[in-house]
Amino acid sequence: MRLAYSVIPFAPMLDEAEDAPRVARLEALVTSASLDRSFRTWSLVGGWSLVAATVLFVAEFSYLSSTFDYPMILDRPASEVLPRLVSLGWAGRGVWIIYGLTPLLLIPASHGVAAASRDGAPHASRAAVVVATLSAVFMVAGLLRWPSLHWHLALAYGSGTAAARESIDAIFAAANSYLGTFTGEFLGELFLNAFFAFASFALVRSGAASRWVLYTGAAVSLIGAVAMLRNVTTLVAPIAAVNNAVLPLWLLVLGVVLLRARPR
Repeated sequence: MRLAYSVIPFAPMLDEAEDAPRVARLEALVTSASLDRSFRTWSLVGGWSLVAATVLFVAEFSYLSSTFDYPMILDRPASEVLPRLVSLGWAGRGVWIIYGLTPLLLIPASHGVAAASRDGAPHASRAAVVVATLSAVFMVAGLLRWPSLHWHLALAYGSGTAAARESIDAIFAAANSYLGTFTGEFLGELFLNAFFAFASFALVRSGAASRWVLYTGAAVSLIGAVAMLRNVTTLVAPIAAVNNAVLPLWLLVLGVVLLRARPR
């Protein structure tokens, strides 16, 4: 009786010890499945964000180009630009608002890149999120001056005196220089090109994309970096024109790469 009494209490402990490895394996499988679902969710969100950004960019840019002579009109004086801006009406103002908010799609896109490359390139994927967020913020600040500050300047310009129009001319030029040239175009595009470089590297390093994505992303980043100098010298005008065509194509390609990404 003493022998039976001394063995039986230890039986549950032996069962628990034997079950521990199975429990650990089950927990690992559940965790892996959860991570895979998160991977696919964010990859899809990021991919569709870039596809949506491409469609919106092409539609908005085409509309503003045909109705407002954008972006060539940026080099013209307030006396020509502001009346044409207000003549777009509320529909045109609405397009400007949507155009100004479109860069925010870079933020979910960058999280899609981070999810797709979380294991193979953690530092590059985090850098992609940071620079994409900065690019979105700077570009939104630059573009939204048109339906907000410039819109009210245009309304005041139409009924303003000669002295008032001189003041409006100065404000218009200053806003274009600070919010347009330096904030939206230079800083916004600087961080956008950095996002392309980090995203391409992270996706290839993690095995989520083929090596050609790295080479193409590097080339697109380089073209964009040179095109940024268009406000400094006219020598890069042909490259800037190429960049306007390459940008939406690369956004679409990068979006498709994220949509097709699978965990490794």
